[in-house]
Amino acid sequence: MTIMLLGLIGMAAIYMAISYTSPSSTAIRAVIMQLVWYVIGGIGVVFVMRFDAEQLWRIAPYLFALGIFLLIAVLIFYNRAVAAKTGAKSWFAFGPITFQPSEVMKPAFILMLSRVVTLHNTAMPHTTKNDWLLIGKMLAWTLPVVALLLLQHDLGTTLVFLAIFAGIVLVSGVTWKIIAPIGGGAILIGGGALFMATQTWGRVLLRHVGFQAYQFARIDSWLNPSGATSGDSYQIWQAMKAIGSGQLTGSGLGNLKVTVPVQESDMIFSVIGETMGFIGAAALILLYFLLIYQMVRVTFDTKNEFYAYISTGVIMMIMFHVLENIGMNIGLLPLTGIPLPFVSQGGSFLLANMLSVGMVLSMRYHHQSYMFSRDDEFGSPQPKKV
Repeated sequence: MTIMLLGLIGMAAIYMAISYTSPSSTAIRAVIMQLVWYVIGGIGVVFVMRFDAEQLWRIAPYLFALGIFLLIAVLIFYNRAVAAKTGAKSWFAFGPITFQPSEVMKPAFILMLSRVVTLHNTAMPHTTKNDWLLIGKMLAWTLPVVALLLLQHDLGTTLVFLAIFAGIVLVSGVTWKIIAPIGGGAILIGGGALFMATQTWGRVLLRHVGFQAYQFARIDSWLNPSGATSGDSYQIWQAMKAIGSGQLTGSGLGNLKVTVPVQESDMIFSVIGETMGFIGAAALILLYFLLIYQMVRVTFDTKNEFYAYISTGVIMMIMFHVLENIGMNIGLLPLTGIPLPFVSQGGSFLLANMLSVGMVLSMRYHHQSYMFSRDDEFGSPQPKKV
């Protein structure tokens, strides 16, 4: 029900955003395509729900391998038109349909990290040495994904995978004696990089490690959105103006007055803020809180370690998307290509989110206790029903 409500809000917002700058027939086609993707996603959810923990455990390596293959393939066969426009080599194109392979990788990555952590914790007790070993194993599966995404110039999606990694580390049982210094170091590195991005000498150094001009422009527009409202800051400035103009109750459905680039996707929260006001935007945020609460409840009900890590990964993925998307729309965070889950236009993104939620829902439909034993033909632990 929660996802259905988010979908209805999303399709209404997509129609308003596209019809504001294009004929209504174009907007209707976009809404129909979004509805088609919802139907495909719903079928995918039903399919994934049929997989229990043992089956998810077994297919995790194969899905991860498929994801890696697609991330490599897109570096060769990427959509040249999208790359010329955005600088990102992260999209396939099949006629009028575009597809982002990193969306396939998200649920596969969550499954693989959950398997790695469960396997490690089953075989080894928690000691400082073993916890460092666990982090090393997780990094071994994470760094190739991050490297391929950075080669695609897709920093926003890279941050999503790092958020999933961080969330699973937090619940994996790793001691705070390790987590605290790593977290502090990450904050220092991030803060230092941000400071360097504001300095001429710092930008020279950051360019040598792969930072692009558009990334510096996004930082500038974030720190000073009113500084170049007709240039790099135009998008974020227009989004803030649109949300502010909505005030408490909004301007009314279909009554958009502020032009915001990419309003049907990355900036769709500005549509909701303008037409539905603070009340509508707050209701949307409450729906996300409700969705996350429901997933947490399912996790606690199952009491299954492997499922717990899967659920954590899915929750972190959705939470990061929501926080980053809304944050950049209201000027609290820098612009990235992060859409709003179940609301923004986008087929592969919607399908990945639906399949991920399907993995969480499979917990409810396979609500049994599991034990881990070494009796499969490969000699590795896997979940077994009792």
